[in-house]
Amino acid sequence: MIVSMAVAGAIIGAAIGGWTTDRFGRRASILVADSLFFAGAAVMASATRPAQLVVGRVFVGLGVGMASMTSPLYISEASPARIRGALVSTNGFLITGGQFLAYLINLAFTKAPGTWRWMLGVAALPAVVQFGLMLALPESPRWLYRQGRAEEAEAILRRIYSAEEVEREIEELKESVAAERGSSEKLSLVALVRTATVRRGLVAGVGLQVFQQLVGINTVMYYSPTIVQLAGFASNQTALALSLVTSGLNALGSVVSIYFIDRTGRRKLLVISLVGVILSLGVLTAVFHETASHSPAVSATETARFDASLTCPSYRPSSPASGGASWDCTRCLKAAAGSSECGFCASGAGRLLPGACLVSNNTVRDACHGEGRLWYTRGCPSRYGWLALLGLALYIIFFSPGMGTVPWIVNSEIYPLRYRGVCGGAAATANWVSNLAVAQSFLSLTEAIGTSWTFLIFGGLSVAALAFVLVCVPETKGLPIEEVEKMLERRELRLRFWAPRHTQDNGKESGKNAGV
Repeated sequence: MIVSMAVAGAIIGAAIGGWTTDRFGRRASILVADSLFFAGAAVMASATRPAQLVVGRVFVGLGVGMASMTSPLYISEASPARIRGALVSTNGFLITGGQFLAYLINLAFTKAPGTWRWMLGVAALPAVVQFGLMLALPESPRWLYRQGRAEEAEAILRRIYSAEEVEREIEELKESVAAERGSSEKLSLVALVRTATVRRGLVAGVGLQVFQQLVGINTVMYYSPTIVQLAGFASNQTALALSLVTSGLNALGSVVSIYFIDRTGRRKLLVISLVGVILSLGVLTAVFHETASHSPAVSATETARFDASLTCPSYRPSSPASGGASWDCTRCLKAAAGSSECGFCASGAGRLLPGACLVSNNTVRDACHGEGRLWYTRGCPSRYGWLALLGLALYIIFFSPGMGTVPWIVNSEIYPLRYRGVCGGAAATANWVSNLAVAQSFLSLTEAIGTSWTFLIFGGLSVAALAFVLVCVPETKGLPIEEVEKMLERRELRLRFWAPRHTQDNGKESGKNAGV
């Protein structure tokens, strides 16, 4: 409950954030998110009972949810079109880089008095720093213009754009706001669905956010130590160290996105990313299938080396009905009798040789280690474990530059100004709901159908994501935000694959080159 409450809070925070950004402004919403995050960290650090931790996690989740959809939107609306993608990608890099830094900070606090209080409480510092820095930054010029504060908006735009570009930006913004005010339709769910431009944007934006989670990224991030153990690495320390590498690769991929997003384009980067993800999941599926089907045998002799009371209750090698002769490590780890789970103690002569099937508890683990053997409870020893690590690394390397950052970039620029907050909130909410569903189902799936079939399902969903990108996601590279709206109005959603030859310094050329 303590862990999941943050995601539940993020779902609510993303939904509320969509409304607050339109009602009170982008900058004000980020300040509220910082305040919520600070309050949550303080509550958790001072917790005296589990219920207080739950409350703190809810506050943190609310702040994370609001910031997750408001920050990319604010950056996008305050950025020149030519570097907008790179700046929103930088936001993604600082998130993944922050995750990597959090691993190291928590590692530093493992031996400090009040360990977990420091780990949770130190999270208040970034919120305080960002709150102070945001006070020195202006509001989004596009939000100001929509509120009738044209002079403030134009002053900010003149600080962002060159003298040649700023007049065109102001003119396009005026046209967008005028068209919005010319519509008498009230903002509602029905209006969102009925408006073709918004509907096409929502299909692309919400679909990308959902598929970002359905291809399994947070399963890899949350459970990377478990996955490493499933690949046959017995040591908890080794699994945690390798998961740190996974987090570092995720941050590195975000740097790649910063470089390529405004050169290659959003759509092509998504396609390349998903092709790599599909291949990586294929490698993981094959490796885990091979690990499960060719695991070391269970030896009655090796098992008998330990006290009979330590033998796995389900293991009956002397009974033909029990099938004891065909037992292997995989069957041993799946065996359970009542509340007892079983583990595999590898042979002292080599981890791939027949070993013992014993009850899984700390006493047995220590007895196994006492004989210089390796103890396995999640996965079996395999000569192909290094391929699983390679598959995980490739997955992160391909996912992070494309599917990791592009969904947030697309959602920050694809909606009409009037609907930008509520649509971005809906897409972020869909992302967090999908996040929760995938994270909660992963371990249950691996236990029910096995790790290889679980990754095969993620692979199938990645193929569906690739088809979705090819059919439903437009290219928005280099286009002013208002030009994206016009593109959707012209029903060019299914035509545009390659980036337009967009000319920054001429409004007429911009209009001519907006399509293929």
